[in-house]
Amino acid sequence: MTIHIGAKPGDIAETVLLPGDPYRAKWAAETFLEDVKLINEVRGMLGFTGTWKGHRVTIQGSGMGMPSLSIYANELIKEYNAQTLIRIGSCGGMQNKVALRDVILATTSSTLSTPSRGIFKELQFAPTCDFDLLHKAYHAAEARGVPTHVGGIYSADVFYDERPDLNEQMTRHGILAVEMEAAELYTLASRYDRRALAVLTVSDHLITGEALPSEDREKSFGDMVEIALEAAFT
Repeated sequence: MTIHIGAKPGDIAETVLLPGDPYRAKWAAETFLEDVKLINEVRGMLGFTGTWKGHRVTIQGSGMGMPSLSIYANELIKEYNAQTLIRIGSCGGMQNKVALRDVILATTSSTLSTPSRGIFKELQFAPTCDFDLLHKAYHAAEARGVPTHVGGIYSADVFYDERPDLNEQMTRHGILAVEMEAAELYTLASRYDRRALAVLTVSDHLITGEALPSEDREKSFGDMVEIALEAAFT
């Protein structure tokens, strides 16, 4: 056990999917995994381990924002020996070519600040995903016929952003979408020599103002979960 994860040694698989919402973790585990076991409910941040096509996988909620993600990813890596960590979550589109329900595979993530910023001091470290995971995820999405975009995203450190000028620059420089966790996940994966990828579903759009109704989200997010699983195990 760790401070934030109540799982016992051996309860957590080497491959971990990380949705921000603990109830999305519950939905994904019950929908896509077999022989599901609840392995964490500390502070209500639910985690489950089961199998997908015979492969052990854990789906653990990470909370909102990079500080929360950093806690769970650190403990999963250092205490439970997680080797592959894939963020599955929603994002806001920042390009006209990106539509609601599209999937985004993040090659890298720009950010103003992460919990790791103090380590690098004046250096602007550019965290990137694992290419093998990216390659497999792209082909999994292509095989499913899911509209998919590959490129850079922006990990914001605030949800209620009051910097429209910054969003304009992100869009101007080709950033596909905004979310709140991937930059720290990629940084930790680099530090500890782990594999990481963010597979994201566009749930709202900063340019058009469109947003998915809550009842439509689960069906759309299903593609994202299956793409992540295919990337991890094929």
